[in-house]
Amino acid sequence: MEPAPSPQEKYRLITRNLQEVLGEDKLMDILKERELKIYWGTATTGKPHVAYFVPMSKIADFLKAGCEVTILFADLHAYLDNMKAPWELLEYRTRYYENVIKAMLESIGVPLEKLKFVQGTDYQLSKKYTLDVYRLSSVVTQHDVKKAGAEVVKQVEHPLLSGLLYPGLQALDEEYLKVDAQFGGVDQRKIFTFAEKYLPSLGYAKRIHLMNPMVPGLTGSKMSSSEEDSKIDLLDSKEDVKKKLKKAFCEPGNVENNGVLSFIKHVLFPLKSEFVVLREEKWGGNKTYTAYEALEKDFAEQVVHPGDLKNSVEVALNKLLDPIREKFNSPELKKLTNAAYPTPPKAKPAEKGTKNSEPENVVPSRLDIRVGKVISVEKHPDADSLYVEKIDVGEPEPRTVVSGLVQFVPQEQLQDRLVVLLCNLKPQKMRGVESQGMVLCASSVGEPRQVEPLDPPAGCCAGERVYVEGYEGGEPDDELKPKKKVFEKLQADFRISEDCVAQWKQRNFLTKLGRVSCKSLRGGSIG
Repeated sequence: MEPAPSPQEKYRLITRNLQEVLGEDKLMDILKERELKIYWGTATTGKPHVAYFVPMSKIADFLKAGCEVTILFADLHAYLDNMKAPWELLEYRTRYYENVIKAMLESIGVPLEKLKFVQGTDYQLSKKYTLDVYRLSSVVTQHDVKKAGAEVVKQVEHPLLSGLLYPGLQALDEEYLKVDAQFGGVDQRKIFTFAEKYLPSLGYAKRIHLMNPMVPGLTGSKMSSSEEDSKIDLLDSKEDVKKKLKKAFCEPGNVENNGVLSFIKHVLFPLKSEFVVLREEKWGGNKTYTAYEALEKDFAEQVVHPGDLKNSVEVALNKLLDPIREKFNSPELKKLTNAAYPTPPKAKPAEKGTKNSEPENVVPSRLDIRVGKVISVEKHPDADSLYVEKIDVGEPEPRTVVSGLVQFVPQEQLQDRLVVLLCNLKPQKMRGVESQGMVLCASSVGEPRQVEPLDPPAGCCAGERVYVEGYEGGEPDDELKPKKKVFEKLQADFRISEDCVAQWKQRNFLTKLGRVSCKSLRGGSIG
């Protein structure tokens, strides 16, 4: 038998790759006396995706350090968070989460017998817990509870009272699960500090809080269940994994907001203590890295190509996903998946002699719209009114785009600016140069005609997805078929609002950082 790790070694395992620890001294004091009791909770809302391997990897670390680990399936939280999980689906979703998370843990070699699994409603509906909710509500201010949930609870214009209860319940869970520490993402920090402030007012101890960094999704923003392009589902086919990784933001030499590199750092390296970059002999052959920092350095210096990195992650990721796919191929779990996440009912076909105002399949999520950065701008060699631009949209190579902006936008104003690019139009030649996308612009209604490229929010990354409010989910078409005129039908309802925000049917164009806008063309069209 291996000797038990020292308190210092336990501390190293518990805290490695974390972004922040609140209560470090208390953590060390407990480790010198006994094993740490810790819990991780997950609200049973959208389907878990591959980013869930990040907390799973840390749970493996906690177990190696001898911790007593509880996993909470927070079903009541899922309902309270703007009803992300309808009450009638709660039981199915909780069972789905339990099965899929156990399958994930098994795929990375975590022994399930060392874990305790708890369902929130098993204790959160008790008389004592309910009384503590009321006691907490009598000392908490509305300001503090709104602030605590700002990065976790879905933010809407007119929030429901249920969302205000969410942070208090998460704080009380620490007491009712009898733990020393809570583990979560750094987006939970405000809830953690809320718990530290208010639990003592009920006579309960302040807990330790361990925070993982937020891992960028494939588009360079947070990986999200509601943003289809940003994540790989645990049950995605190998073909879908390949397709999504191919689209992933992985700019040569750029290590910031790089979801592919982050997945290697926070999942693959901790599990295997090494990572193999697979490549052909003519490019140097396979290379094994035993330290993540060395891989990041080689990628930053462009020794490692994004294509090779993506291919290598694809192979490693499919090895993790294969046992999960196999388990969920059983008739019982297929039935559970369909019950937990039923297919939305199809729109009724239009009656004979009437028009269907919005055909079921013509929705904004079919458009692959991304933030792009203009790398270069030149006049078209054979057309005075056209520019030929090279635009980075988070792919290994920039796209060539031809646009008729010469008489509207000076060349120097386009250079290095962020634009909004429609990426899944069928490529077409424009005066001999193939254009691989369309720069979306606002146009004035009257004469003289004015044109302004749409502006993504400041701080966006090239490749980040642009979507229409309410249509965050759904997979864009690989290529829009010209005969179907999907873009043209949607474009008919594109408008610039009175406050210069790009909209479709009065729903805003958004990125994860906010609204897409133009400078001045109120009431204009978009094309």
